[in-house]
Amino acid sequence: MNDFGPTDLIAGLCHTDEEDPLPLWQNECISPCFNQLILGVLPHAGMAIFSACYLSMSRCSHLQTSPPCGWTLRLVSALLAALLYTADVILVSVLQQGDMYLDILAGSCAILAWLVHFSVITVLQRTVFKRTRGPTLLLLLVLLLLPNLVINLIIYSNNKQYLNPAEPLKLARFVLASVRTFLFLIYLLAFAFPCISDAGYTLYINDVDGSPLIPENTHLETGEIVAEDGSDCLSRLFYLWLTPLLRRGQRWELDRPADVYHLPQKLRTSVICRYFHQCWEACWQGSPVTYQEDQWPTPVSTNLPSGSWSLHNQDQPLELEGDVRLLKVLHKAFGKWYYILGLLKVTVNILSFAGPLLLSSLVNFMEDKGAPVSRGVWCALGLFATTLLCSVLRNIFVFEVSKVALSARAALVTAIYNKALRVSSCSLAGFTLGEVVNLMSTDTDRVVNFFQSFHELWSLPFQLAVTLYLLYLQVGVAFLGGLSVALLLVPFNKFLASCILSNNKKMLMWKDNRVKLMTEILFGIRVIKFYSWEPHFTQKVADCRKEELSHLKAVKYLDALCVYTWAALPVVISILTFVTYVLLGHQLTAAKVFTTLALVGMLIIPLNAFPWVLNGVLEAKVSLERIQRFFKLTNQNLQAYYALVSPEDSQTSVLLSQGSFSWQEPSSPNEEEESGGAKGSLQLHSLNLNITKGSLVVVVGKVGCGKSSLLAALTGELNRLTGVLYVADREVGFGLASQEPWIQHASVRDNILFGRDYDAAFYQAVIKACALSDDLNVLPNGDKTEVGENGVTLSGGQKARLALARAVYMDKDIYLLDDPLAAVDADVAEHLMKKCIMELLRGKTRILCTHRIEFVDKADVVVLMDNGAIVKTGTPAEVLPLVDAVQKKQKNNRNTKEKDGVEQVEGEMSSLPELHVDNDPDLSGAEQKQVGRLAWRVYQTYWAAVGGVLASCVLVSLLLMQASKNVSDWWLSYWISELKHNGSTGNNDSSLPAFSSPHLLLFSPGRLISSVPSDYTFLSNDIDADVKFYLTVYGSIAVANTVFTALRAFLFAYGVMCAASAIHNRLLNQVFKTTMAFFDTTPLGRILNRFSSDLYSVDDSLPFVLNILLANIFGLLGMLVVISYGLPWVLVALLPLGLLYYRTQHFYRHTSRELKRLSSLTLSPIYSHFSETLTGLGTIRASGNSARFEEENARRLEQNQRCLFLSYAAGQWLDIRLQLIGIAVVTGLGVIAVVQHQLNSVDPGLVGLSLSYALSITQLLSGLIFSFTQTEMQLVSVERTEEYSTGLPIEPQHQNTELSPSWPEHGCLEFRNVALTYRDGLPNALDGVSLMVRPGEKIGIVGRTGSGKSTIFLALFRMVELSQGQILLDQLDITTVGLVQLRSRLAIIPQDPFLFSGTVRENLDPCGRHLELELLDVLEQCHLSTVVSRMGGLDAEVGERGRFFSAGQKQLLCLARALLTQAKVLCIDEATASVDHKTDKLLQQTIREKFQDKTVLTIAHRINTIMDCDRVLVMHAGKVVEFDSPVSLCQADNSIFHRLAGDQGQ
Repeated sequence: MNDFGPTDLIAGLCHTDEEDPLPLWQNECISPCFNQLILGVLPHAGMAIFSACYLSMSRCSHLQTSPPCGWTLRLVSALLAALLYTADVILVSVLQQGDMYLDILAGSCAILAWLVHFSVITVLQRTVFKRTRGPTLLLLLVLLLLPNLVINLIIYSNNKQYLNPAEPLKLARFVLASVRTFLFLIYLLAFAFPCISDAGYTLYINDVDGSPLIPENTHLETGEIVAEDGSDCLSRLFYLWLTPLLRRGQRWELDRPADVYHLPQKLRTSVICRYFHQCWEACWQGSPVTYQEDQWPTPVSTNLPSGSWSLHNQDQPLELEGDVRLLKVLHKAFGKWYYILGLLKVTVNILSFAGPLLLSSLVNFMEDKGAPVSRGVWCALGLFATTLLCSVLRNIFVFEVSKVALSARAALVTAIYNKALRVSSCSLAGFTLGEVVNLMSTDTDRVVNFFQSFHELWSLPFQLAVTLYLLYLQVGVAFLGGLSVALLLVPFNKFLASCILSNNKKMLMWKDNRVKLMTEILFGIRVIKFYSWEPHFTQKVADCRKEELSHLKAVKYLDALCVYTWAALPVVISILTFVTYVLLGHQLTAAKVFTTLALVGMLIIPLNAFPWVLNGVLEAKVSLERIQRFFKLTNQNLQAYYALVSPEDSQTSVLLSQGSFSWQEPSSPNEEEESGGAKGSLQLHSLNLNITKGSLVVVVGKVGCGKSSLLAALTGELNRLTGVLYVADREVGFGLASQEPWIQHASVRDNILFGRDYDAAFYQAVIKACALSDDLNVLPNGDKTEVGENGVTLSGGQKARLALARAVYMDKDIYLLDDPLAAVDADVAEHLMKKCIMELLRGKTRILCTHRIEFVDKADVVVLMDNGAIVKTGTPAEVLPLVDAVQKKQKNNRNTKEKDGVEQVEGEMSSLPELHVDNDPDLSGAEQKQVGRLAWRVYQTYWAAVGGVLASCVLVSLLLMQASKNVSDWWLSYWISELKHNGSTGNNDSSLPAFSSPHLLLFSPGRLISSVPSDYTFLSNDIDADVKFYLTVYGSIAVANTVFTALRAFLFAYGVMCAASAIHNRLLNQVFKTTMAFFDTTPLGRILNRFSSDLYSVDDSLPFVLNILLANIFGLLGMLVVISYGLPWVLVALLPLGLLYYRTQHFYRHTSRELKRLSSLTLSPIYSHFSETLTGLGTIRASGNSARFEEENARRLEQNQRCLFLSYAAGQWLDIRLQLIGIAVVTGLGVIAVVQHQLNSVDPGLVGLSLSYALSITQLLSGLIFSFTQTEMQLVSVERTEEYSTGLPIEPQHQNTELSPSWPEHGCLEFRNVALTYRDGLPNALDGVSLMVRPGEKIGIVGRTGSGKSTIFLALFRMVELSQGQILLDQLDITTVGLVQLRSRLAIIPQDPFLFSGTVRENLDPCGRHLELELLDVLEQCHLSTVVSRMGGLDAEVGERGRFFSAGQKQLLCLARALLTQAKVLCIDEATASVDHKTDKLLQQTIREKFQDKTVLTIAHRINTIMDCDRVLVMHAGKVVEFDSPVSLCQADNSIFHRLAGDQGQ
């Protein structure tokens, strides 16, 4: 004993040879000694020592939130591990085996290590590590234990004693080792997914006092709670954190987006965007630098000589620059986490095969009468455990993927918006407004959907492979016979899919055309009604719709064919497989038949789903490329655009030297064709201009000479080709009032403040200077009144002055005013010039473009432009004499088409996007969010639209289809029972192999089965005849089933087509008949939404979900019948579960419906804000407001993401509960089956059938609710279209049959005490107007804005019905005449010139009533023939809303339109406001000659245009104040007209 050393100690502990006390290898495995001492004791000792170092860390007191669930899991795992090792040590002591002391030593070390580790985790939760994963060292220490755990398991598995149930203590040690390994994995999982957010992040929205998230006593508002963050594990698993919100939803209190939880930290828009931007930067830095011009600004301080720009650009950190592949950035940002979720998907897939395998064992057990009951109990328990685990993991997977998708959506929407604010106008010209908005809506959605479908892309082939392998185990190579048919069908399916896709594309193209047409119609509805063109445009829309529906019909029928093919496929495959099997010389058995049928059914799912998943992925690819193309557009490079070196003279405000500018990019040839709109557009060349600070510069020139383009060049919207442009203090921005005023959908005050603080004194000064005081007094809520989209509720003059007021309130150094005086009367123009431009803006640099020559003499410098060049710069005295001369000289020259700056950009942007409603408040209040469940009437409407008989046929065919399906499955179970009885005559029960009842697989989601010995055949002699008989009956039922399936598919397709057609026609006819007041008070986006997204739902989405809903309802009914028939006892369990199901779905549906409605409601403002931004891009950028608009976009997006996230979460809340109900049903069935087996009262065939159905109950239950909720949501679209089809105020539709075709013959007009109000509650717009106009008289109408001038025309055309009095035309009361009759006999040139996209010919004469010569003649008279012939004649396109013409040219075209209608009465509403004096004179002459013997009423702001009228009508506040000849009115000193006319009248 003297020399007893470590070697002897180890040899004694391990019972090993002293020569080799610590062998590494023993019995073909690592020796227990090496495993326990080196791999067990040492790592545990190390773990205890190093962990103890963290015990003394300082605590943080302010972290009051509950610990993240990752820490909780680790804490629980550590404690359980210590307990399990303790249990193991106790077992070892009881067993007293040879290596007992070795095991006790290793176990004790482990207990100590895990207890220390447990204490350390408890401490770390109260330190700064709380919101991190904790020290990485701890992970390394834990990982060192892995080899020991694994080897222990291997040693136990190799030793039969440990797996023998007869030795329970040894078996218990094996179980403990397994559980320890499982806990170890949980620990690692908790480390990998700590469920935490940023350090320093708090859960309190109102976090001043650090109050806890949910105070114990007070009832916290749901709008103040953060979703999910800070919830413990259990709460996250079962979504308990949602309960307060669901309760609120049930109380009908979820009315506003603000009532919803806030997003978790990781999903906040700002957090995601910052992270996405970092990933973009990382990808960009890594990529080779190619496009130099596109990559600015790098940190500007390095490349600027101490320029003040550096500050400016650092305000905008999220600039996405450089040519980076979007996919690469998305991959970098979201890829890692997304792939980890893929591993979860693999686990779920593998687990989904376990259920059917266990079912098969359970049925085997039931067929074996003498089997021990424990076997059945284990099967039932296993069934419970695997389905539970599978459900929980699947739920987590779906929810986490939806979070990744939401993050990607936030990143993309923000990136697209920010890019749009920075992209140069020239490159943006290649996209229409609708296209850019579509990038944000449709394309982003498709890319986001890719996240849902990508994991299916690999998991479907995986399922397919497993199934094929199992099929091979069943029938050997014979499975190839049937599979070949399935594979042949794949290309057929691909062909069908491509047909569907191409038809879908065409359908969407026609839909786009129809929506584009509707957009224009709604924009120009006033013109359409004035000219009574409704039938023509109704027909145009109907033609588009017809084309769209023809492709939709093709899509629906091809869909039906797809459904039919896949329904028929299992029968064909099975029969072919059997034939092949028999031909190969094998004997068919029942087991073979069932198993094969089951597996074939399982093959169908991946084969069927794969083309659609692939399709989704390809769509995402196309959309990604479209977004990528947009990101590649060149950004505005203001650094390069403006000169950075200031001129010697410090008083210079703007300096232009030899500047040439173009609307086109200096592009590569392929880009040129994209921006086709800008072809032949005006180019500014050799511009030289020096403007001193504080001066007033007036720019004059004829229509289309490039005045607006000059201003656009100064703001950086054009492309500088050559020369130098310097602007002092450019980064401060400009005050810009564009020619076509851009008005936001907000209150008057918000429009003027434009994001600046309210300064009462300055604000009032601006209101007065811009002559808005009187208008604000008239508006219902003063300056708090909402103005509609594009200022739809304001007159042209009011819009112009509001835009001017906004510019003035910005208080900039340089003002660019693009003809703000055009749309206002002479006295208001005088007021604006004097009070605003001369006084309020004194000391500022002002550049004013105008046609009003009378104000030019007030300028310091006058600039005369012609044909894109500056002809002369000088004082008013020098330049004014030239103005007329230039125009005379140019008269016959080629008249270059004008492409005025703001016009072009705004023209580009003008089409309204298809997708959005305007939900911001407006005059008629915000759009009503429907509340509560759908009215029964909506279902009736849709039933009626499909057609009662047709709808009933669809239901009957569905019933027959489901019945035949259930009968075929019952037949299988009957067959197996019969064969079993026949087979048992020649054998003892015990000698029957436990072949499973494979029919149980038919309906289960993962229908698998244990393989059957292939050489087994039944001993019954007439087996062939039997198999033949049963197969024949089965085949017949199956064929009947496919026939019913086909019937149902095609009837359904036909039915939904009928409904789509009927609903659109009713809606269209109703909207065209609606009164003008409706269009004035309803935002266009809201009406358009009915024609775009709502109709798309009715056409496509509703039929899709309705189809699924009906299939689910009938499937569930069929399933309940089968289960109840097979195991009647199950009804006892089904009743309480049914009640629970009803309560759960009821609780869920309230909130879910409100959340979905809130999601739609918050979605519209994102798109409407985006389209508004694109329309006003010039103003936003010029005034330096980009950052504020980005913030507003982020705010709106965040609100929508909140609703969407909670909508997803609510779905998962329901899903996990339904899964639990499903698990209860399956387990219940298993238990009942085991009990009945003991009582010997069960038919295994029927049990198998019931259980196989039950396995898919969860799918059906959740499918039913989801499809029902979805159907309800889609039916909201029917409700919304129905609301417009039945509830709109319509114009009187009667006709006067006795009216003479030549009426009115004279054009004599009389107003008798006419009063008119636009809407209840508003003051009278006309107040007791009485006047008489003699035939052929020319009347001029003047008065300040809002005095009722235009209202006279509206009353005459009966756009608004009178509240009292009457109007007589040729002694006939116009209310007795039909509207179409009245309007077609009058002509009008409205205030806002409106052109429809199409040709010049279509715009002049849409109904095709006139000869070509007549059209050319009127163009000549309106001085447009040169412009039109240069563009390509009468068939030249005018562009979207006439964007190829300048504002003045549009007015001339509208005049030409009026000249064509040979009406006796012509109304002209400021027709020449945007036209220069010269053209104006010529036009007046044309009107005088052409309408010599007609009655003409002219509203004018320029007094000179009406000085030669017979009489002048002066209006004020809706009353007639003067009505006499111009001469007599000018001579009366107290006359208002005398004051207006000023010098001109004299």
